[in-house]
Amino acid sequence: MRIWLDGALRDVDGATVSVLDHGLTVGDGVFETLKTERGRAFALTRHLERLTRSARGLGLPDPDLDEVRRACAAVLEAEPVEHGRLRVTYTGGVAPLGSDRGDAAPTLIAAVATSPRRPDTTAVVTVPWVRNERSAVAGLKTTSYAENVVALAAAHREGASEALLANTVGRLCEGTGSNVFVVLDGELHTPPLESGCLAGITRALVVEWAGAKETDLPFEVLEQAEEVFVTSSLRDAQAVVRLDGRELGTGPGPVTAEVMRIFQVKAGDDLDP
Repeated sequence: MRIWLDGALRDVDGATVSVLDHGLTVGDGVFETLKTERGRAFALTRHLERLTRSARGLGLPDPDLDEVRRACAAVLEAEPVEHGRLRVTYTGGVAPLGSDRGDAAPTLIAAVATSPRRPDTTAVVTVPWVRNERSAVAGLKTTSYAENVVALAAAHREGASEALLANTVGRLCEGTGSNVFVVLDGELHTPPLESGCLAGITRALVVEWAGAKETDLPFEVLEQAEEVFVTSSLRDAQAVVRLDGRELGTGPGPVTAEVMRIFQVKAGDDLDP
């Protein structure tokens, strides 16, 4: 694997970051994960716009998007995988121990690796932890991901690929690394950004392309929903067929199947929508 680090491609052994990097010591960083197909990244412009929004939300300098594009192109050329995961990480750089930032330049990393194609269906669970919709980092894609690691591990112990969370006032929010959609009376809904969920790139495209409604929903709606699916850059739209102990069928429901069809067609027509 070849990795872009601070302006150049490096071998894995040479791609080293200081132990004093603020992204390591306190999670002071942001990142993006992109799907790649045949050496090209999907929705790159939208991801770079969100990288900038997240950086601004943390008070980091705006990333140099021309450099980020060069970094992405360089690693994709060096690692021309058929279907992959491209990760861009941008941190506060070297800083003193503690929460205060130093005066060093930010750290920029880009790397790509092969990723398996997701199956059309999956199982998810609900977990007792919540998203804080009033947090200073609500809706930002930061490297402070420990609570997601804990919740996802709980899902894996139950044989599921994702965990769904409420927010602090008991409203449906999101998954650890995905957005959630539900079908109620044949209509498609997803929580609004005010719930504290991430402004997912795939979420936004499904809202635009399939006409989903952004609706404030109680967490308990998952018990009544006719269909549920989750979205992310690597999942696209993925049907939920088991939620906790509840079976929702053996395959995508009719609304979910149509969303999956629309997404495949639209994404195939435009690599950078």
